[in-house]
Amino acid sequence: MQQNLLQTPIEYLKGVGPNRGELLRKELGIHKYGDLVNFFPNRYIDRTRYYKINELQNNAAEVQIIGKIIAIKTVEFAKGRKRLVATFVDDTGQMELVWFQGHKWIRESLKINEVCVIFGKCSSFNGLFNMAHPEIELLAEHEKSLRSTMQPVYPSTETLTNRGISNRVINKMMQQLFLETQTLFTETLPDYLINELKLVPKKTALFNIHFPKNSELLAKAQFRLKFEELFFIQLQLITKNLIRKHKIKGHPFTTVGKYFNEFYQNHLPFELTNAQKRVLKEIRTDMGSNAQMNRLLQGDVGSGKTIVAFMSMLLALDNGFQACLMAPTEILANQHFIGLSELAKTLDINIQILTGSTKTAARKIIHEDLENGTLHILIGTHALLEDKVKFKNLGLAVIDEQHRFGVEQRSKLWKKNEIPPHILVMTATPIPRTLAMSLYGDLDISVIDELPPGRKPIQTVHRFDSNRLKVWKFIRDEIAIGRQIYIVYPLIQESEKMDFKDLMDGYESISRDFPLPQYSISILHGKMKPADKDSEMKRFSEGKTNIMVATTVIEVGVNIPNASVMIIESAERFGLSQLHQLRGRVGRGAEQSYCILMTSHKLSSDSKTRMETMVQTNDGFEIAEVDLKLRGPGDLMGTQQSGVLNLQIADIVKDRDILMLARNYALKILREDAALQKPEHQTLRAVFIELTKKKNIWNYIS
Repeated sequence: MQQNLLQTPIEYLKGVGPNRGELLRKELGIHKYGDLVNFFPNRYIDRTRYYKINELQNNAAEVQIIGKIIAIKTVEFAKGRKRLVATFVDDTGQMELVWFQGHKWIRESLKINEVCVIFGKCSSFNGLFNMAHPEIELLAEHEKSLRSTMQPVYPSTETLTNRGISNRVINKMMQQLFLETQTLFTETLPDYLINELKLVPKKTALFNIHFPKNSELLAKAQFRLKFEELFFIQLQLITKNLIRKHKIKGHPFTTVGKYFNEFYQNHLPFELTNAQKRVLKEIRTDMGSNAQMNRLLQGDVGSGKTIVAFMSMLLALDNGFQACLMAPTEILANQHFIGLSELAKTLDINIQILTGSTKTAARKIIHEDLENGTLHILIGTHALLEDKVKFKNLGLAVIDEQHRFGVEQRSKLWKKNEIPPHILVMTATPIPRTLAMSLYGDLDISVIDELPPGRKPIQTVHRFDSNRLKVWKFIRDEIAIGRQIYIVYPLIQESEKMDFKDLMDGYESISRDFPLPQYSISILHGKMKPADKDSEMKRFSEGKTNIMVATTVIEVGVNIPNASVMIIESAERFGLSQLHQLRGRVGRGAEQSYCILMTSHKLSSDSKTRMETMVQTNDGFEIAEVDLKLRGPGDLMGTQQSGVLNLQIADIVKDRDILMLARNYALKILREDAALQKPEHQTLRAVFIELTKKKNIWNYIS
């Protein structure tokens, strides 16, 4: 379409003007004509059917009826309060229309004995139906208007409604916009794609999304626009990935040398699972090519990601490079440091740790050794990103628990070297494939999907608070055979009104039930100082205390092989992925471990589903799928991956089939014509170039 018309500021649309324009900009981010075209309704009211008065039901649904008003009267129903009542009839019966305010102008506008269409919610009173404050339109007008059928309902905000921009007003604006633009929207997809998928043309889709004549046309329009949105996102992500593979040269790690071989042959603490071998192979291939690796390594809690990461680091050292590992918290960084130092103790490798609490003198040595290359592997928290931290030649950066770091932080690591290092991102939060493709479409994905041998799956049960005594007995039995227990509470010191057991109350009652000297209890929560947290964690990990009472602080946490029971209080208040993460804190040793979900009897249907899912499966991916269905994509990823998912019409969960379709087509097109040079791809190319200029995808796909 004439691009320039869609670029017109919204104020110029008839019926908008400066004040409304200001509101639309502020409240809905609508700045230009093009933004309004792509402002899609979020539901529709079906006005395709007309009801007769004798068909009405008392169900508060919105209906429309054709008939006429035959009489109007004013009824006083309380002191000084009147209502306006009109008698409305069709050929099957009569009903009343009622207004409680605005009598004067309504009375003037009502036409007696003229055929009109009324629309609103019905209710029945003493066997007579009435409709309060109906919308009334003369039949002749009604037939002329564009929206004679399904009525779109647009997203709105309180401010808009209060300032008089109702749904009706937005509808009017839309009509005006389509009159002015004459639906001259240019096509954005190649013809062969439209024919192959039987898509409706762009202009038809846009018209029918705002003014659908019936539900079939609406479904076609929705499919077309959802496909387009997901297709362009995939196109962007895949191109990003391809460009990176072509343009961004990585360090080719060609040798598999003494570090790797020595460790693999002589010092592996246990046999690698097939999944681990497969993933290592993928990583080796990536790092051996000339391109920079960007891989996401997914694996459930305890599947052995760390050893894969360590062996990848050995490859970097074999090729004369340094490696680093970044973790979200000090506790976790320390754990990695202890774990990797243990693995490397027989190899001559210099591993150090750098966190916020590293002393200045130690820092100085680390900085020097990094720059002159005598320090091989550096582990740390965000502190690694500081400008002062300079590597001699960083070859591999491993990032743990990706969802705690955004894209910006990934890119900071890139800049630590002339040629960017290979990046391996690890996460124990399984992300369903569909979502992973949309969020990390620019990363290649590896999955470790089997647990090391000897690990028994964790048994999970759901118990109500009334069974507490039995649960306590079970704990005593477990402690008697030398095991340790976690008890996790939702939050500390909630407001009084909340009937959730506060952590402190819990701690006190547990201390009464498990008295010293026979039992000792640690406590851990977010309000403690980091040093206190660490010392409590340390006591527990050394086995000096039997029970750890904690809030979710331990979610990403320390590895204690001896802990075999995880009790989660008020489990209904946690999300699925959180429950799964918590459960993964036990079951690290070879002993049978248990997870007990404690809840009250009052559970919502979602909570029931969550408990059932937890009891039925240990598979993180299954859990993630259910979680996604229950919660929607929400903010699964922490700092949203800088604007990829500002979806206007598609929904990642509900439309996953369309997403798969869009991805396949995007892959196919880019395989055949990566630069979009072919004549049939010219429109695609133009739209794509426009897209890459701007952040939000829809502003200009019209």
